[in-house]
Amino acid sequence: MAKKKPGKGKRRVPKTVLRLPDLDQAKSAVLNSLSSIDAQRGYRHAIEEFVEWYCSEPRLSFSKTVVLRYRIHLETRHLAPGTINLRLGAGRRLAYEASDCGLLSSDLAAGIRRVKGVKKIGVRLGNWLTPEQSQQLWNAPDSQLLKGKRDRALLAVLLACGLRRHEAVTLDFGHLQQREDHWAIVDLKGKAGHTRTVPMPG
Repeated sequence: MAKKKPGKGKRRVPKTVLRLPDLDQAKSAVLNSLSSIDAQRGYRHAIEEFVEWYCSEPRLSFSKTVVLRYRIHLETRHLAPGTINLRLGAGRRLAYEASDCGLLSSDLAAGIRRVKGVKKIGVRLGNWLTPEQSQQLWNAPDSQLLKGKRDRALLAVLLACGLRRHEAVTLDFGHLQQREDHWAIVDLKGKAGHTRTVPMPG
């Protein structure tokens, strides 16, 4: 009589419905894959909003249909297209990491990743300070005090170089270098871990 081969360990079967512990595990995987603190903050907020919506009522599965319903839900809140696309991107990333961890069926994850974002109509203009507003902001600190001088110097760098907040707080004298008779902030680690050089006006 032939001997039975020793059984291998049980293989995890991908799920179609994700519970809160599964979603928490996938969320941790997403956040651990991001190097930028700002990106982590944005994705954490977007994922937590999606999880709250997803768990608010029984769902058949974490699938393309459910994510499309979430997009409709976001649109009914009259959010900006960029905000909606960020939330959908977080949902797609969540599905990818859940599939990579063996929590979600790869077919369902592939369907979720095919969900398209909302079209952006027109040109984004932004919200910038006028030269007068910039001057008023720069003049706000008391130049007679040491703290005021420091604040004015920091505001000058922010206004003239267009740095992000986290870039300004990590700035040190090693970043300031003169290149071909011009001053610049070099090797500055910015958004998504990108390194860039920023010209600094005299």
